[in-house]
Amino acid sequence: MEFVEELRWRGMLQDIMPGTEEQLNKGVTAGYIGFDPTGDSLHVGHLTQIMTLIHFQRAGHKPVALVGGATGMIGDPSFKSAERNLLDEETLRYNVSCLEGQLRKFLNFEEGSSVRNGAVMVNNYDWFKDFKFLDFIRDVGKLITVNYMMAKDSVKKRIEGENGLSFTEFSYQLIQGYDFYYLWKHKGCMVQMGGSDQWGNIVTGAEFIRRQDGGAAYGLTTQLIKKTDGTKFGKTESGAVWLDAKKTSPYKYYQFWLNASDEDAKNWIKIFTLKTKEEIDQIIEEHDATPHLRIVQKALAQDITIRTHSEEAYQTAIKTSDFLFGGGSLDFLVDLSDAEVLDVFDGVPQFVIKKGDLHSGINILDLLAVHSGVFNSKGEARKMIQGGGVAINKQKVNNIDQQFTGTDLINGKYLIAQKGKKNYFLIIAQ
Repeated sequence: MEFVEELRWRGMLQDIMPGTEEQLNKGVTAGYIGFDPTGDSLHVGHLTQIMTLIHFQRAGHKPVALVGGATGMIGDPSFKSAERNLLDEETLRYNVSCLEGQLRKFLNFEEGSSVRNGAVMVNNYDWFKDFKFLDFIRDVGKLITVNYMMAKDSVKKRIEGENGLSFTEFSYQLIQGYDFYYLWKHKGCMVQMGGSDQWGNIVTGAEFIRRQDGGAAYGLTTQLIKKTDGTKFGKTESGAVWLDAKKTSPYKYYQFWLNASDEDAKNWIKIFTLKTKEEIDQIIEEHDATPHLRIVQKALAQDITIRTHSEEAYQTAIKTSDFLFGGGSLDFLVDLSDAEVLDVFDGVPQFVIKKGDLHSGINILDLLAVHSGVFNSKGEARKMIQGGGVAINKQKVNNIDQQFTGTDLINGKYLIAQKGKKNYFLIIAQ
């Protein structure tokens, strides 16, 4: 399927310049998307652009991923209410290296005679680091008028807003425009792509190419992804959902997609997976027949978790979900590091006890009501144990005289207390 048509049926396409489809139909075309390294990880908000590059490459074209070491120093003002904090060069270099590693997980960067469309990674700091300010404003600034730049909606909103717009951010449009020109001239990039908020910058770049060299360049944008309930896509109560497993664990990442509403999941499975239209139609049909099984959400979560992390990470996420919300075993915890165990129980009440106290054994009532705060009193603990509502390490406690020692610790460190069916508590022996 042709690239633009692929974006259309998936509900991704927003704007497209005249002539773009004709250019792509001529043969292998290089096109780029920029990612500013404002942090050391991409998040799910970047996935739309990553998927755009993946579809671009799968359609036979050559994707260029630009990591903006230079533009990251400025900050894109597009539809933002305030100026970003400017990062130092050392932080930006570190962020760039992290983003490059993440992008390589999604795109094929192989080069050679048999691979005509291997992805390319570039950093605009490479061509800006020696660009003198006077040369820039003379050679680049003269080509685009202030009137042209101020006509962009993203700029007008900032100028009319409370915080205004600094010259630093105002210059971003010229810098990104020069990026397009540089890649057009030196890498043969005919197309720039991005989110809908980048339309003004993309048009400026194409205009720069026309005015500077009389050349033709093209562009398209993808739709802004929204949630049907009006909340921002990619945000949770705890913040952004990151692609870095250290920032957002594979389990939480999996849960983010699994918890999508039916309507969101039906839209997102088109955007964030590589499944065909026929496969997606079948999944949605099966889902609608048995919506309580959440078939669309599970298919979406499985696909994107494996591609972002790994099959192993997906399996751990499944086992974690089964453990916390079903009758799953806790055996999988043995293979996890301390950090991963703590992540599984993030948000679960945690108590620390002295490992030495376990040498001679701790009575269950003391464990739950004295050494920890699972229960407010021994009486409360006794009553619930006698009612069959207490388990330690998934084993129901029936005897109020039961003792626990160091041999009961998972990974030599943890006891998992359960009060009722879904109330978990992590007891950490130190």
